[in-house]
Amino acid sequence: VKRGEKRKHPAPPFTTSNLQQEASRKLGFTTAKTMQIAQQLYEGVDIEGRGTLGLISYIRTDSVRLSDEAVAAAREAIAARYGAEYVPEKPNVYKGRKSAQDAHEAIRPANIDLRPEEIKASLTKDQFNLYKLVYLRFVACQMADAIMDTVSSDIVSEGYIFRASGYKVAFPGFTAVYEEST
Repeated sequence: VKRGEKRKHPAPPFTTSNLQQEASRKLGFTTAKTMQIAQQLYEGVDIEGRGTLGLISYIRTDSVRLSDEAVAAAREAIAARYGAEYVPEKPNVYKGRKSAQDAHEAIRPANIDLRPEEIKASLTKDQFNLYKLVYLRFVACQMADAIMDTVSSDIVSEGYIFRASGYKVAFPGFTAVYEEST
């Protein structure tokens, strides 16, 4: 029997292609539908009592870079909503591909204080679902790692080895908010 600990890191914030893939897996959207709705969220939606607001940052990007202000706001929001233990010691920084142009930052909510549930009444179902996806992925990308207690055992019988393994969540970290689909 072997016991251990495994850390799981949060996924980086969305690039255009990651957003399209995740929207397809989680929401069943086509690429065209994802980009059409993302464009609406970027250009602005009439939010009751607040006027027309752009809800997400520029949607055509291959960068995973985030502004210092956005990271600071996310870390503050995470500490307030989930507790200080969910905020990593240092902000999570993600490395992009060498071929990335890095002209625009990653896709993220324009204002971390506009939680999806609070503006749901002003959005269509598809807008709400896509905004929630972007919002939760951004928040999760700045949260602490998830920690799993692992156990595996090898059972030897008549010359054969059978392996059983499993894990228990010791600390949910970012998985309390979001997990990437596969």
